[in-house]
Amino acid sequence: MIRLNRVLYFPMSPELQPGLRFAWQYTVPARATVPQLYHDTPFCRDMPDVLATGYLVGMMELACVHGMLPFLDWPREQSLGTMVNFRHLAPTPPGMMLRIEGEVTEVDGQRVRFKVHASDGQERICEGTHERCVIDTERFEQRVARKRQAALGEAAV
Repeated sequence: MIRLNRVLYFPMSPELQPGLRFAWQYTVPARATVPQLYHDTPFCRDMPDVLATGYLVGMMELACVHGMLPFLDWPREQSLGTMVNFRHLAPTPPGMMLRIEGEVTEVDGQRVRFKVHASDGQERICEGTHERCVIDTERFEQRVARKRQAALGEAAV
């Protein structure tokens, strides 16, 4: 246990190091297409029935979470995305299997950076970089509760 700025931080496993590689597979559900994901936005209902970029970004993030899981004291220690930089290269219809592969490129304290790419069995559909920050879940939830309470107090004024 380390004390940083009056905060207790329980460091993740020292085995989470640059060079660590991982892979994760996910079948694209119909709900992940542009018309389904944004069904409440009229002009989106007429868009192509392919994997939405917003959903794909989430899958790229989840692949990184999956790669980190063995090195975290889950659920007490989790991670949150702090940066995404992805290029969506090709369309993918629902029902296709995504294979997302990644590599840890840097670990700097609580921050972990990744290089990630995804393919759909026919072609590469996404590539880029991602950063996650390891958090103490209890402390984070307390912070969110304080923020929620402050927002409720402002709304009452």
